[in-house]
Amino acid sequence: MSVTDKIAARLPKIVSDRTERGPVVAAVRLHGVITPTPTPMARNTISLQTVESALTRAFGHDRLVAVALLINSPGGAPTQSALVAERIRELANKKKVPVLAFCEDLAASGGYWLACAGDEIFAHGTSLVGSIGVVSAGFGLDGLLERHGIQRRVFTSGEHKVRLDPFQPVKPEDVEWLKGLHVDLHEQFTAWVRERRGPKLTASDDELFTGEVWTGAKARDLGLVDGLGTLRSVVAKRYPDAEIAVAEPRRPLLARLGLAGSTTRSGDFVPAALAALEERARWSRFGL
Repeated sequence: MSVTDKIAARLPKIVSDRTERGPVVAAVRLHGVITPTPTPMARNTISLQTVESALTRAFGHDRLVAVALLINSPGGAPTQSALVAERIRELANKKKVPVLAFCEDLAASGGYWLACAGDEIFAHGTSLVGSIGVVSAGFGLDGLLERHGIQRRVFTSGEHKVRLDPFQPVKPEDVEWLKGLHVDLHEQFTAWVRERRGPKLTASDDELFTGEVWTGAKARDLGLVDGLGTLRSVVAKRYPDAEIAVAEPRRPLLARLGLAGSTTRSGDFVPAALAALEERARWSRFGL
C-alpha cells in the first residue's frame, strides 16, 4: 500500500475522532492578590498582564460551551480588578458563551469584583465571600528613621506631590483626602455589583456594602451568589458530556522559583519586605 493510500485509509477515522469529541468548558484559575506589582515572595498574583494569555486560551477553544472562573483571592488593586473583569466580559460577549464564576476559599473585595464578571456565581458553603468595600494599608517608618538617626530628603514642586509618605508623620489633611478617594472607589465597586447582580440581591445596601464577609451559604441568601456548588458538580449537571480544560496563567520561570524581581539594591530590601508582609496580611485577615 502506498503512502497516499495509507493516509487516505486513516483520514475517515481522524475526521470521525474529531467530530466525536465533546464540548469544552474552559476553566481559568484566578488565584492570588490582585496587583500590578507582584513581590518576589508572592504566592500568586492577578493582573491583566498575568491572566491575559490564560483568558485568551480559554475563550479560544473551538468547542467551547462555557468558561469557568476559579477564584481564590483576598482582593487588591481596584484598577486591576476592573481591568480583568472588563476583559472577561469583552471576550464573553465576543464569543457569546456564558461565564460561570466559582468562589473557592475566598472571593473577597477585588476577588468578588472578579466573580461579578460571571453570568452566574457559585460558592462552596464554607467559602468566604463579600468584603465589598475599599481598604488601604501600609506602615509608618518615621519612628524607625528617627531612632537610627536617618534623615529622609524629598524635594517636590507640588503641594500635594507626596502624600502619606511612610517615612513621614501622618498629616490629618492627607487622611481626609484618602477617605474621599475611598468613597469614590467604593461607589464604583457597588455600582458594578448592582450592574451585574441587579434584582438577584435580596438585602439592603446598608447590609451588603459595609465590607462584611459571609460564608457561601449566607452569601446565597443575600443574593451575592446564585448557588452552592463546585466546578465539577455544576458542569456535570449543566454539561454532562463536556470536557473541562484548565487554563493556568503563565508565570516566568524566575517567578515560579520565587526569584522574579529580585534585586541587589540595598535600598529596595525594606519596601520589598514590607510589601511581602502586606500581601501576607491580606490572606491572614480572613484566617488563610
